Amino acid sequence: MDAKFASAAAAYANAARGLKVPGAAGGDTAGASGAGGFADMVQDVVGRTVDSSRASERASLGAISGTASLHEVVTSVSAAEVSLQTVVAIRDRVIGAYQ
Repeated sequence: MDAKFASAAAAYANAARGLKVPGAAGGDTAGASGAGGFADMVQDVVGRTVDSSRASERASLGAISGTASLHEVVTSVSAAEVSLQTVVAIRDRVIGAYQ
C-alpha cells in the first residue's frame, strides 16, 4: 500500500511540475495587452490552483501523520476545490467564446 501511495504522490508532483500555460511564457502573446493580458491572468489562476492543491496535499499528509487537524485539512481541500472550480469556469467561458 505504501508503494502505491508513493507512486501516486510522485505522479502528482510530476504532473504539477509539467503544467504549462500555452502562450504565457513568451512567444505567443496573441490577445495579451501588455502586463495585464489574458494569458497572464490565466497563468496566475492556474499557478494559484496548483499552490492550493499542493497545500491541500500537505495538509492531508499532515493529518495522516498526525501533525495536522481535521479542520486544517477540510479548509485546505475546500480552498483547492474553489480554485479548481474557478479554472473550470474560465475554461468554459473561453470555450463558449470560441463557439
